[in-house]
Amino acid sequence: MLPALSLCLSLGDFGSHAFAEGTGGTSPSVAGNHAWLEVHDDDQRRIVSLPMSAGQSWCLVWNHSVEGFPVHDCYRNRAGHMVLERSHQPDYAAGLGPVLGRGEARSDGAGGYWIENIDEPVADNRYLLRVGSPKVNHRLVKGDILISLSELAAGERVQISLRVERESSQ
Repeated sequence: MLPALSLCLSLGDFGSHAFAEGTGGTSPSVAGNHAWLEVHDDDQRRIVSLPMSAGQSWCLVWNHSVEGFPVHDCYRNRAGHMVLERSHQPDYAAGLGPVLGRGEARSDGAGGYWIENIDEPVADNRYLLRVGSPKVNHRLVKGDILISLSELAAGERVQISLRVERESSQ
């Protein structure tokens, strides 16, 4: 997995109760469909559900296990498909750095770099993640919403997915 978005993290932490089983309001529409960013634990229990309209983006952020700085992988809902768009990395630390043919690295102006134009679709709109300890603090960031996966499921394997419900035309 690649990283991307700590520059936008001046957000507070929210408890899991605010995001479990939806957020209320209207359903997010994707060209006649409804979409949610969801996280399920190994028992298939949904622990996070966020509306994710077409065109909206979010980032998975974590603290590098050796250097401790935040790393970001940023995704977008492109017409019902989860796509990794870009990544932010403050350093070429262990396990980080650009991959030949996968995006374009450019300076962030603060000593780190963005890998832009990754544009990699995520197979089946989902991937597995072993959630890190509170020190690693895996978290989802969507606009001004921050959800710590490490608070909800540290040490557990989770599935992060973009769920799209197709509307039937009857």
